[in-house]
Amino acid sequence: MSANSFDARSTLQVGDESYEIFRLDKVEGAARLPYSLKVLLENLLRTEDGANITADHIRALGGWDSQAQPSQEIQFTPARVIMQDFTGVPCVVDLATMREAVKELGGDPAKVNPLSPAELVIDHSVIADKFGTNEAFAQNVELEYGRNKERYQFLRWGQTAFDDFKVVPPGTGIVHQVNIEHLARTVMVRNGQAYPDTLVGTDSHTTMVNGLGVLGWGVGGIEAEAAMLGQPVSMLIPRVVGFKLTGELTPGTTATDLVLTITEMLRKHGVVGKFVEFYGEGVAATSLANRATIGNMSPEFGSTAAIFPIDDETIKYLKLTGRSEQQLALVEAYAKEQGLWLDPKAEPDFSEKLELDLSTVVPSIAGPKRPQDRIVLAEAAQQFAKDVLNYVDAPVAQQAAASASPVDEASAESFPASDAPAYGNQENGAGAPQHADGTGAAVPSNPVTVTAPDGSTYEIDHGAVTVAAITSCTNTSNPYVMVAAALVAKKAVEKGLTRKPWVKTTLAPGSKVVTDYFEKAGLTPYLDKVGFNLVGYGCTTCIGNSGPLPEEVSKAVNDHDLAVTSVLSGNRNFEGRINPDVKMNYLASPPLVVAYALAGSMKVDITRDALGTDQDGNPVFLKDIWPSEAEVNEVVANAIGEDMFSKSYSDVFAGDAQWQALPIPTGNTFEWDSESTYVRKPPYFEGMTMETTPVSDISGARVLAKLGDSVTTDHISPAGAIKADTPAGKYLTEHGVERRDFNSYGSRRGNHEVMIRGTFANIRLRNQIAPGTEGGYTRDFTQDGGPVSFIYDASQNYQAAGIPLVVLAGKEYGSGSSRDWAAKGTALLGVKAVIAESYERIHRSNLIGMGVLPLQFPEGQSAESLGLTGEEAFSISGVTELNEGTTPRTVKVTTDTGVEFDAVVRIDTPGEADYYRNGGIMQYVLRSLIRK
Repeated sequence: MSANSFDARSTLQVGDESYEIFRLDKVEGAARLPYSLKVLLENLLRTEDGANITADHIRALGGWDSQAQPSQEIQFTPARVIMQDFTGVPCVVDLATMREAVKELGGDPAKVNPLSPAELVIDHSVIADKFGTNEAFAQNVELEYGRNKERYQFLRWGQTAFDDFKVVPPGTGIVHQVNIEHLARTVMVRNGQAYPDTLVGTDSHTTMVNGLGVLGWGVGGIEAEAAMLGQPVSMLIPRVVGFKLTGELTPGTTATDLVLTITEMLRKHGVVGKFVEFYGEGVAATSLANRATIGNMSPEFGSTAAIFPIDDETIKYLKLTGRSEQQLALVEAYAKEQGLWLDPKAEPDFSEKLELDLSTVVPSIAGPKRPQDRIVLAEAAQQFAKDVLNYVDAPVAQQAAASASPVDEASAESFPASDAPAYGNQENGAGAPQHADGTGAAVPSNPVTVTAPDGSTYEIDHGAVTVAAITSCTNTSNPYVMVAAALVAKKAVEKGLTRKPWVKTTLAPGSKVVTDYFEKAGLTPYLDKVGFNLVGYGCTTCIGNSGPLPEEVSKAVNDHDLAVTSVLSGNRNFEGRINPDVKMNYLASPPLVVAYALAGSMKVDITRDALGTDQDGNPVFLKDIWPSEAEVNEVVANAIGEDMFSKSYSDVFAGDAQWQALPIPTGNTFEWDSESTYVRKPPYFEGMTMETTPVSDISGARVLAKLGDSVTTDHISPAGAIKADTPAGKYLTEHGVERRDFNSYGSRRGNHEVMIRGTFANIRLRNQIAPGTEGGYTRDFTQDGGPVSFIYDASQNYQAAGIPLVVLAGKEYGSGSSRDWAAKGTALLGVKAVIAESYERIHRSNLIGMGVLPLQFPEGQSAESLGLTGEEAFSISGVTELNEGTTPRTVKVTTDTGVEFDAVVRIDTPGEADYYRNGGIMQYVLRSLIRK
């Protein structure tokens, strides 16, 4: 019950139903707040308890100073928690382990139970092993169940053992698309109360639901567990960046082009730790599908959330996706009553403002390794020619640079501006004379002849597109870009085009609704004919589940060190993420993914060069197969209906016969299988007592890793395929697992032994204390001379010797997806502190949640400026001040080489300090539960 200090409790009548609400207009200053802060304000009013959430907190939010730096801590209580299976499995493993720990400490294990609704969607386990055939989907599902039976049995047990915990079985769709199409409420109803739907999720792209006006963001699995158990999320009232949209997109541009433009703008502006809120008359012109696409990419901007207010477009989408008439009426009535309905002409009080005229957006891609590195499509081949020099051997790059010569205009292949694609950006040189390779510069070349299994041969070179994937929540939720892709395929087939033989083409929609509307529109056969057969419903290529390249392609790439590429309609293209054979990765809209599969190479300028020839030998250009906006809209209008969503989600938690047939244990504590290589009881609570152990200073620590800027959680966390010669591969081999059954790190997140061995093991990680290496290597200073060693092996030696470890890092440490294992693995490797130049929000918080101290170099200082090599021994003093109930602003760092500096303590809130004193968030929650 709320303390109701502001007399905000009231009643809202909607039709025949009456709901209790907490009125925002009872708080002075509420009307001028941005939408997102109004949602937080309602949250505080409803959960005010006089202790953690007080009238002063509510007044502070009502009196928010838009220009002040965040300093006021509040406790946000999300309405629900959403998980995907990679991150959700360890959450359920930890809950099961907590039940046993509570029992061992004399408590009631049944107390460990979600107190807020928790929903898990199994979407990260399908791997695109099979492709290019009509049997690919069925074969991949069979392989998925074979690999993941133990995990799926465990999740089915969790569905029966825990209250308010639901599982969406495999083969349904991507968590974020299932969320917006079915799970999201927009306005929540529980125990007679109506209030804004809010959530945290164990995937950073939880922000996709921001497009529906639902405030939520990605957190680490450990924070999500705490939220499920009733712990509020401690946060500072953020700065809110207002992003004004004006105008409309021009024909030929897509939501992908828009979101890549926004990503570039916001990354340059700097929005880490801030909310982004879209407003203005351009919002009304932005479809819900496009809003969801924008919200999805919030982690790529770096913002905590990227939200749109509720309006008619929201209601229209909720109706389309099968929500009840009462729910539609409630959402509209509640939003209007509380001042949460969009006013296109309003100018709320924002901390900072940006503006984008939608008509200025041009076709774009992003790459080759970061989503914010936008490239105008008309310049893509030219930019590739420059970027590829970073991915080939130095002598090759030097030779290519030296051979670059003035363009011979007479022989250059170019097209007048009038013949360029209608959506091309002519101001960026679309009609300029080009080198014969379409780039204006020499490109490294190393052509290799490949023999296919049928005996035919073809040639691949640097830049070959070896993966073309329509995948990921970002775009497969958007019917406009999906239909555009299918229409490109249709027109290509009618012209006699198909994918190049070296391109692995995959279609992995975010829900079954997508294939339903493809079928109804008669477009499926065309996608199949160009190789985009259905491979599964789930998050595949974007998370590294692209599956192996054809054996002959993989061999040619590796034997000749080719810098080949992937093109995917996803949100992540970090190095080493998509496929171990692929060095350069590009984000693009689904129709452009099809186009690049037809072109077969990033060297092809698809705005000018022919993609192939038709049946009569005539060149076919992108403009010839690009659908008009009217064509796309006609298919969307005629092929998509409310009945599709109602049918797809009518019994979504039941699963198919294969899911229902899985045998599961019973009881409220799990029966651990000592032989399992998928699900093992983790060691977090071993030796734990009800009393906390005082935190201590750190002495004699050695450096496990010295890292540069922009090290992502993908570099830190185990992800992708498990190789046989790595510590994780050796562990599985020793436990009787055949190489073909290794599966991925993500699928084995419930086994800490595998995950520790894969932490800091990304194939593109460059540890500066082991120069010349790439991957999970360090130097082991427990051995004479500090020989190069696997990071896991060195960690074991350091821990056996009682030597604590530290990590040194540059700017934006931990950017990327919310990955609990980036923090869990760090802690289990024996790392006690990280010293970085700056952090991404989620990873810093997760480190604290696992008992690791995040420190920051003094402003303007770095490991390099301080002369640190990583070979030093470190001591950190002043940490013990935390035992006195206060958090020191800085601590003293000294080395055995005489370097000394004051590091900033990045424990930012009192709640985080409590977690750190307890040894981590799980220990804090466990003690709190037992004491209740």
